[in-house]
Amino acid sequence: MITLLKNAKVIDPAHHKDGVVQDIYIRDGRIIVKPADSEKIGQVHDLNGKIVMAGAIDMHSHIGGGKVNIARMLLPEYQAMRKLDEPEAHICGANCSHHATPNTTDTGMRYIEMGYTAAFEPAILAVNARQAHMEMGDTPMIDKGGYAMLGNDDYLLRLLSQNADQKTINDYVAWTLHATQTIGIKVVNPGGISAFKFNERRQDLDQQHSYYHITPRRILQALSRAVNEIGIAKPLHVHCNNLGVAGNFQTTLDTMGASDGLPMHLTHIQFHSYGTEGDKKFSSAAANIAEAINSNKHITADVGQILFGQTVTASGDNMMQHLNAKVANPKKSVIMDIECDAGCGVVPFKYRDENYVNALQWAIGLEVFLSVDDPWRVFLTTDHPNGAPFTSYPHLIRLLMDKTFRNDAFDKLNLDAQAMSNLKSLDREYSLYEIATMTRSAPAKLIGLQDRGHLGIGAAADITVYTDQADKEAMFAKPDLVFKDGELVVKEGKVVKVVWGATHTAKPSFDVGVEKDIKQYFDRYHTMQMNNFKISNDQIAEDGRNHVINHTQGS
Repeated sequence: MITLLKNAKVIDPAHHKDGVVQDIYIRDGRIIVKPADSEKIGQVHDLNGKIVMAGAIDMHSHIGGGKVNIARMLLPEYQAMRKLDEPEAHICGANCSHHATPNTTDTGMRYIEMGYTAAFEPAILAVNARQAHMEMGDTPMIDKGGYAMLGNDDYLLRLLSQNADQKTINDYVAWTLHATQTIGIKVVNPGGISAFKFNERRQDLDQQHSYYHITPRRILQALSRAVNEIGIAKPLHVHCNNLGVAGNFQTTLDTMGASDGLPMHLTHIQFHSYGTEGDKKFSSAAANIAEAINSNKHITADVGQILFGQTVTASGDNMMQHLNAKVANPKKSVIMDIECDAGCGVVPFKYRDENYVNALQWAIGLEVFLSVDDPWRVFLTTDHPNGAPFTSYPHLIRLLMDKTFRNDAFDKLNLDAQAMSNLKSLDREYSLYEIATMTRSAPAKLIGLQDRGHLGIGAAADITVYTDQADKEAMFAKPDLVFKDGELVVKEGKVVKVVWGATHTAKPSFDVGVEKDIKQYFDRYHTMQMNNFKISNDQIAEDGRNHVINHTQGS
């Protein structure tokens, strides 16, 4: 049966369409060419005057893995989730403390109600990948995927310290993608999480690890090259050294050159854009960062915007979370090591507009958004839940699209922070086309989802329909209709049908001989056997709700 969306006002940057009125035909979950007159049309939706985009894609959101559950257990006072039938409860502004770490069901429901049809967990610790997939597999409505964390794992650091050749490193990286059923590689504070275990409290880009005697730059070079050479689309996903530290913008600038010109993605860059100017020795370096992104075409970045209110920070960067624990709100935290591979830090936090640092962080993120020229290379994130819950995206979109609204919010900030920001001098207002680029077309392209993020023939029919409104927060908080794989799942902002999405992976080829050494390593150092570490397609889909889609280039 064919579904027809008539008179759709299409905004599809992947096909350079900005308000083109056309009909969209859907069959078997895909967008198809106009069928022959003899083919029967089933459902017809007349979308005259409605804005139609592909389903949105959150390319960096902590929705699975141990740290998310730790955050839930640490903050039971914020887990009294609202009932699905509460009036207006599906709209969450910037102060949704109880939504900081929603349960799996609520996560899927809130995403799809906002028109998001996919979200990617950016920090799957390889040894904990099975639990992460179980959690994401329990998340309805949306597609999922994740990036495996390397760069602090003992096995890779041993390879680098022993000057292993690049092919050996490539094989290990490719093997990790297969074993963990992930689509990309993430490095968090390269070398720094491991250095923390050796009592180091800071790891600069060219500082040697006290035990392995390698630098973060060496780690980034090896992993960037591996990701490029094994042929996956997603560039190395980099959480830079010295997150949150005044003056860290220089580390960020230096990191841009650490891949030797290969593509690299810098994540939650707002937290890495701080200078040391002024009496408080904390200032905005957003202009320096944006200029560097504009100049270095191999670099992409997501912002990690902070928004005011209660949230919880959850990160593999236990080096920095150890420092942040002293400003926890409420006063409790969890800092821990995990196997030989990485760490975890969970610290609740409340961002306040009257606080100088928080206010300036808010401004810095917006300065980056408004100063990076190309919306194909900057991505809308809050580093959920670290900067703010993902449910605040509509509020963030309005800040980007409405200068008057943004300036009114700026005028309420700490006065000293206002004096240190040039935000009010930035007149740019994002267009709907640019919002569609940074939330649909660009994430799909970056991750390698060739059939998502656009409305071309053959694309998955993940489609969001909006009524254009002056209040863009209201517009993006409550779409008229959302289709997931061609099925109508949301109507007037309410879920009308529960579905289950796919798990997106990349599975490049590798020399299976690498498993001999890996198995010996597991037998000697790990608490699980290598074969139990690896996750199969059947294990992800064993409950019948999920299936795996492989996006390896050339597969």
